[in-house]
Amino acid sequence: MSQSLPVRLRRLRRTPSMRALFTEVSVTPGDLVQPYFIVPGKGQKAETRPGVGLWQLSPDMLREEVQQLAKGGVGGVMLFGVPDHKRDDGKGLDKQLAPLEAAVKEVKATAPELPLFADVCLCAYTSHGHCGLVKDGEIVNDESVRVLSEMAVLLARWGVDFVCPSDMMDGRVRAIRLALDESGLEQTAILSYAIKMASAFYGPFREAAHSAPSFGDRKSYQMPANNRREARRELLADVEEGADALLVKPAMTNLDLLRDAREATDVPLFAYQVSGEYAMMRAAGDAGLIDFERAVDESLVSIKRAGADVIVSYAARAMCRKERGWRVGQAAGTSPVVEEASSAGIAQR
Repeated sequence: MSQSLPVRLRRLRRTPSMRALFTEVSVTPGDLVQPYFIVPGKGQKAETRPGVGLWQLSPDMLREEVQQLAKGGVGGVMLFGVPDHKRDDGKGLDKQLAPLEAAVKEVKATAPELPLFADVCLCAYTSHGHCGLVKDGEIVNDESVRVLSEMAVLLARWGVDFVCPSDMMDGRVRAIRLALDESGLEQTAILSYAIKMASAFYGPFREAAHSAPSFGDRKSYQMPANNRREARRELLADVEEGADALLVKPAMTNLDLLRDAREATDVPLFAYQVSGEYAMMRAAGDAGLIDFERAVDESLVSIKRAGADVIVSYAARAMCRKERGWRVGQAAGTSPVVEEASSAGIAQR
């Protein structure tokens, strides 16, 4: 005789269609933003390492990429500049940013309605690789903010929808908002990296952006992962200074901070599934230890479940282009994000 249980939660999981019906959190390509690294020249297109999802492209190679992403329903594209020369005085930004200017115009000519984000930071533009100007071995704040504001205005003039200060200098959101408004660019939004940890998970990004610091580290301006209350102060300060949206980075190691941010403010919330997080799953998949596609699916769902409205992820491109057997959809029986069509050689447990 079976035990009498008034509550059997498995009743709601009995069939694929019932599981789909009662799905609480799902992720679609429209929730994702794909990053690209823009390099000078023409005809340049390369993945920095096979399978890690970090692509360096010259501006002319963006057209096909953006067409595929727009067709696949991606939520947006984020651009990072990789200049051919570096300067440490904050001058000549327009020349350093020339490839990025061309890339912005390429994206807007191809898919004008696709939300376009551009990074505002100095790490890739300086020889020392720090996110601000350096004087006497110290990363200075206020002078760095002035240069970052100039950078944001240039990007906004060229047509980006969101400027994205990722430097973590104090007061840069307020300064950028003021500079944009004074330049008649009040419609340009600010996506602030409000909570950005001094993390070990940025390695593949720094390789792609040529932005590793040549001395010291970034702990004097990026956040310590230990401090939950300080993270709340950071995000609330950025809201007060005029940020239109907030970003938490890395995503997977800060799910508690994502939840805190969601409960602290109604401002749209982004999370960045960073290069090291994505590359670890790729490496584990290649080693036969996990099912890579399912792991990415699960990780994205967990990030959104924690409170993110939008996720910046290197998975967006592969999902929209249906690469490596992925196909986007939510048919009965599929996962919320992607269904794995073929996973030969990948562990299934």
